[in-house]
Amino acid sequence: MKLSEIKLLFQKELSELYSKSEIEELFVIFCGHFLELNKIELRQNLEKGLAESDSNQFYDAISELKTGKPFQQILGETEFFGMKFFVNDQVLIPRPETEELLELAINKMQESRKKNQERLREPQPGNQQPTTNKHFRILDIGAGSGIIPIILKKYFPEAEVTSIDISRDALEMAKKNADFHQTEISFIQKDYLNEKLDDVYDIIISNPPYIGIEENVEIEDSVKGFEPNLALFSPTSDALIFYRKISEDAEKHLAENGLIFLEINQKLGKETLELYSQFAYSELLKDISGNDRIICVKK
Repeated sequence: MKLSEIKLLFQKELSELYSKSEIEELFVIFCGHFLELNKIELRQNLEKGLAESDSNQFYDAISELKTGKPFQQILGETEFFGMKFFVNDQVLIPRPETEELLELAINKMQESRKKNQERLREPQPGNQQPTTNKHFRILDIGAGSGIIPIILKKYFPEAEVTSIDISRDALEMAKKNADFHQTEISFIQKDYLNEKLDDVYDIIISNPPYIGIEENVEIEDSVKGFEPNLALFSPTSDALIFYRKISEDAEKHLAENGLIFLEINQKLGKETLELYSQFAYSELLKDISGNDRIICVKK
């Protein structure tokens, strides 16, 4: 079978699930994965015949796509922040909103680190020595596939990064990704809502489960049917339960001038921000689509 015929098969079999442009993009993605062809090479090879084994890979992919299964899970990997990450049905598929969270966090952290370094270089009165730069500790709550702690470790290699998750399966995937990217991160299995933190951190960052139970009917079947509900939905009727505990923990476990970065439920922006009103600075930020999406806090 020719690639051009496979392309027509994609359009025919997936037209009820995806738009024409989405099907085109899926075809390009699978050609890149199965045949290592970029878009230009793909156009040049549309009329070339495929080996039976290659054709079968496309048939299987179409069958799985027709069930609504995300293409990232079919491939077993995805690209996020310009990096490759392994995924499966035990972790959330990284989304653009989380990229925005990370971009903000990295920029704010770089600014904070720069100011701290400048302060350390300032002349001290008398013979007093400047305070040495203490360990820089980051806590990620809800490891998932490990994207947040791994990327932060890449940008801040001097940091001690700890990432916790209740799911052992998720942590296995996070460790696989950390090994792939050669990043040293302390992954800990912990039921955050029912256990205490042990250390003090300079940064707390999280994209916790924030979908309310009553919102279940609004979530697409392709999401809740294939991605872990544990990582999607609040475990109680209180959709803000994670944010309440993070706010409480920050009182004792966030260093002075420490920062908090949180991805939030767009419907509960003001309510979530109110939980952090006791801190020196707290701000509700919108994502690129104009939805309330991120809260940034400074102690």
